[in-house]
Amino acid sequence: MKAIVRTKYGPPDVLRIEEAQKPIPGDGEVLIKVHAASVNYADWGFLRGRPFLVRVWSGLINPKHKILGGDVAGRVEAVGKDAKQLQPGDEVFGDISPSGWGAFAEYVCAGENTLALKPANVTFEEAAAVPIAAVTALQGIRDKGQIQPGQKVLINGSSGGVGTFAVQIAKSFGAEVTAVCSTRNLDLGRSIGADHVIDYTQEDFTKNGQHYDLIIAANGYHPISDYRRSLTSKGVYVVTGGSMAQVFQGMLLGPWISMIGSKRMGNSMTQSNQEDLVFLGELLEAGKVVPVIDRRYPLSEVAEALRYLGEGHAKGKVVITLEHDNKT
Repeated sequence: MKAIVRTKYGPPDVLRIEEAQKPIPGDGEVLIKVHAASVNYADWGFLRGRPFLVRVWSGLINPKHKILGGDVAGRVEAVGKDAKQLQPGDEVFGDISPSGWGAFAEYVCAGENTLALKPANVTFEEAAAVPIAAVTALQGIRDKGQIQPGQKVLINGSSGGVGTFAVQIAKSFGAEVTAVCSTRNLDLGRSIGADHVIDYTQEDFTKNGQHYDLIIAANGYHPISDYRRSLTSKGVYVVTGGSMAQVFQGMLLGPWISMIGSKRMGNSMTQSNQEDLVFLGELLEAGKVVPVIDRRYPLSEVAEALRYLGEGHAKGKVVITLEHDNKT
């Protein structure tokens, strides 16, 4: 099979398309014929080994996982011993990073508990865009944010992968949503259901006097004190991404601020799980969430896809598509 392989950390140039051994599913695993995958900032970080902390999980000197790719959508081709949920022919999607990554290949094995059935009305490309970004948004909004119907929610960084899902998921919970993005993405914010859009190049939402019950920081940067000022008296601020300064302020200062007042602030640590994939599948099937796909690249151009993502200008998701002939 063909796979995108790397043997060292570095820029996208270290990636090579090579022939690799077709994997065999182990206990509780299934073999997936990959039809689509997507790139995430996790892939970007693990590719480069930056920040250095990622090497604690991925290998200090050389990467443990030669084939990247966490998001996958495809068809089950074979099942291993004790795999009881899925059968050959099932169309699935999921985040296979807990099983060792590997979606940037024609075939990959993964634990069946990392997968869910793909809704019939959703394409493989759309399904592959969902797992990591949408689960991150869902857990930040529902679990950490404790969203309630009728609340005012602001999504900072609403045009990226997590942000586009966050706007739609917040709307599905009955919130009044404000999307913050750049000038070129204002129409995108409106098209995915935002009630209000703010162009951050023209207006600073932390200084306009508006207050929100929940703020999701999916991208960008503001000092945590600015976010605190923009919350209602019992508001919640959740960091799911953005600059390293934003992430570390949420991690280090958020819990302390939460202890000394009624406002809660902190980071959301995403936990991949099958239950949330099933929940998101229901939203997809109902049309309440529609993945936004910016660009599509073939497997041979994963390096270019990651380079584009790393530039920071992607609208929604960047997807990898695979075509199989009858011999593979």
